[in-house]
Amino acid sequence: MQMGEGVEWGLHCCVTLGWLNDEAPVSIRRLAAWFDLPPEYLKKRLQALAKAGILHSTPGARGGFSLARPPERITMMDVVTALEGPAEAFRCTEIRQRGAGAEGGRFGRPCGISAAMRRAELAWRRELAGRTIADLMADSAPAGERTRRNYARLPG
Repeated sequence: MQMGEGVEWGLHCCVTLGWLNDEAPVSIRRLAAWFDLPPEYLKKRLQALAKAGILHSTPGARGGFSLARPPERITMMDVVTALEGPAEAFRCTEIRQRGAGAEGGRFGRPCGISAAMRRAELAWRRELAGRTIADLMADSAPAGERTRRNYARLPG
């Protein structure tokens, strides 16, 4: 499974917005400069997060983005789902019931491959649902201090 780069961007921006809560809203220009990202592509990712209720978008010259709810109430899975969609990573199409190998039979139980993949995906989703933006902020507290200290130097 491969997620798009927007997931990384979204998670880092959510953590950064959590650290800069007192400075909210934070402009796209400043976030893009902080991570050296193209502003228009970043804006599309953050708009998806706003549409999902993770971020709040403030229009205008002094506008930008802020967290729409406390970082303790935003999970990594929330961000992944907002940016990648809710579809399962593995889709079993029951190829075992087609072709010469099927021999016209129907199988009464789910495919073992499908069951194993489903268990793995549920474990992955549970792990991401159990980790919040607040957890990520706490895990990298020194980076938060650096972010708050250097925020004022960013172009605006």
